[in-house]
Amino acid sequence: MTMHDPIKSPDKSGHTPSLIERASEMYDFRKAMSLDASQLPEEPAAQAAAVPAPVPTPAPAPAAVSAPEPVAQAVTPPVAAPVAASVSAPVRPRASRLPVARIDRDLLRESAFIVPDGPVTSISEEFRIIKRRLLASVLAEANAGLGVAAQRILICSAQPNEGKTYSAINLALSIATERDHDVLLVDADFAKPSILSSLGISGQTGLMDALADPAVAVEDCIIPTDIDGLSVLPAGRQTNMDSEYLASARTLEVLAKLTEGHPGRIVIFDSPPLLAASPAATLAQHVGHALMVVRADVTSERALRDALGLIAGCNQIQLLLNGVKFSPSGRSFGSYYGYGE
Repeated sequence: MTMHDPIKSPDKSGHTPSLIERASEMYDFRKAMSLDASQLPEEPAAQAAAVPAPVPTPAPAPAAVSAPEPVAQAVTPPVAAPVAASVSAPVRPRASRLPVARIDRDLLRESAFIVPDGPVTSISEEFRIIKRRLLASVLAEANAGLGVAAQRILICSAQPNEGKTYSAINLALSIATERDHDVLLVDADFAKPSILSSLGISGQTGLMDALADPAVAVEDCIIPTDIDGLSVLPAGRQTNMDSEYLASARTLEVLAKLTEGHPGRIVIFDSPPLLAASPAATLAQHVGHALMVVRADVTSERALRDALGLIAGCNQIQLLLNGVKFSPSGRSFGSYYGYGE
């Protein structure tokens, strides 16, 4: 049996103890209160002090939540079918509608021009040097961004009879022998054309017809010749508005057609004398190079300065001294090959 403290009898004084007093006597509460806190058993978590329940707060309004970003995965992209790129096809040169003209070799020889496949002469050697400098200038101007104008050379002079047509024909014949170039010789002396007669060929419509009439295609006026690499464009009709036609907007379009599809073509213009007619100065604005022919002992310094002033807007201007009878250096081209003049 379990031993308990005896219950005391009630007080005889007549005072009836209360239930609390009787419990206090049975259980020593003072002793329990004096116990060290470390001796008290830990209170189980279930008997923790009552905490007031939190007041329920209203649920927040749903916020606009952005969709999660997709995780990059190493997925091999599908191979797309090849799409044809819009690449402009190269412009093909338009074939001339005119028959091939035969150059009169005998006439060339009689006029002291360079004869194709003929013997090496001092004239052919001189023009080899001239063309080499001009072609180097053409390449430099093309690389500098001058455009198709770099392929155009104006042959001019201050006064008549200084050798510009002679020089233009020989230069064209010399360039025609190049492997990387062909040449188009244009008769731009509209008042007194002489290119066709000097070569022994004939023609009708030409440059001025294409400038004056939009219905005339300048490509159809170009005459192919039996000399490889050489074509000729006649002067065309004669008008009293040559300079005005050359200064028109159509000139740009017509001149562009001369080299379209011919990246290696050199266009040589034989122009009228600068101090005798105005078209040469107007045409000089459309070319990249001007070769001023100066006749020895004939062209005056004053005339030369005036003529150069008219073409000052041209990118490159070079002088060609014609009719020299004495060379201080003793140069005698042609004799080395067994030929001479």
